[in-house]
Amino acid sequence: MSAPLLLTNLTVATMAPDAVDYGLLGDASIVIEDGRIAWSGRAEERPSGFAGLPPQSLAGRLVTPALIDCHTHIVHGGNRAREFEMRLKGASYEEIARAGGGIVSTVTATREASEEELLKSALRLADSLIAEGATCIEVKSGYGLDQDTELKMLRTARRIADMRPLRVVTTFLGAHAVPPEYSGRDGAYIDEVCIPALRAAHAEGLVDAVDGFCEGIAFQPDQIARVFDVAKELGLPVKLHAEQLSNLGGAKLAASYGALSADHIEYLDEDGVAAMANAGTTAVILPGAYYTLRETQKPPLAALREMGVPMALATDANPGSSPLTSLLLTMNMGCTLFRMTPEEALAGVTRNAARALGLSDCGTIEVGKRADLAVWDVAHPSELAYRIGFNPLFKRFFGGHA
Repeated sequence: MSAPLLLTNLTVATMAPDAVDYGLLGDASIVIEDGRIAWSGRAEERPSGFAGLPPQSLAGRLVTPALIDCHTHIVHGGNRAREFEMRLKGASYEEIARAGGGIVSTVTATREASEEELLKSALRLADSLIAEGATCIEVKSGYGLDQDTELKMLRTARRIADMRPLRVVTTFLGAHAVPPEYSGRDGAYIDEVCIPALRAAHAEGLVDAVDGFCEGIAFQPDQIARVFDVAKELGLPVKLHAEQLSNLGGAKLAASYGALSADHIEYLDEDGVAAMANAGTTAVILPGAYYTLRETQKPPLAALREMGVPMALATDANPGSSPLTSLLLTMNMGCTLFRMTPEEALAGVTRNAARALGLSDCGTIEVGKRADLAVWDVAHPSELAYRIGFNPLFKRFFGGHA
């Protein structure tokens, strides 16, 4: 039990689902009790029961929900700077992957790394996200592609939350790529390695959700379905890397399983959008990969808006296609590359990012939610998506603790 905390003299952007214009309120206050938001609103409307609390003035600063990165791969070995150079000389993502680079090169480095080495590297990346106001991140496996390494990655991801004031949601991504030892035997890999590793990870309490990569260079929909069937059996929610490089109907498949999210979705068609809308599946937009791979096919934002599909934004932080660990830059990219509005971008890294992770206790400033807050030295929330390479974070509250 912690003493109640009264934050005063602030502007609040609640980002509540039914809020208009960010849910913006000036001359506001927030009361925190036991790590939760007990009250928020205009100071003049503060209930008398909170009158005796010692105030902490925020000098007119903006307070938003803390940021959430709902799609990362920050646990991995090595880096792929050399492949970055190859792409700039003309090699395509698929050419690099088929030549043994891409995900498979990171698999080799991750298998060779110790858990301590993976943790040290991941903490550096997590610190970058924390420094910009993040209090919750998702971390995927998928660079092991054998049972021992997949479990090692998930254990490392769990340890991040022990080492930092950060909430970590873990995702099993065994269906990320086919390892070299199973080349040409994709189905055998799913049955002999991926599914047994999922069962083992679940038995060890390491998995919060299950993901896959449905693409020509990865797995076909029927193979992903076999993994999702096991996830369903185990009571785990699913999500999917879908329609990044082509349209295999991955988003429709994910929606048929009631997926939390379909991610990337540059090649998503209207049928896929409709399926996501009907299932309540969130679209996770990943501009870092689009930018790094120099893609030209943009996700169908107009159709997503028209059909009411919630849009989240995430870094996709990974060593190959999106070496990005800045949610603020991700917001700017979402606006400049895809023409999201600044309000959509902020919702994408708060309210809708929480939704993409299946979390209902964070992402907005509302009574009963976790007191995960970001305090910014800005006058208006649009400034968070406007600037490039500038971090205006003043303070971060994690469960009510600064």
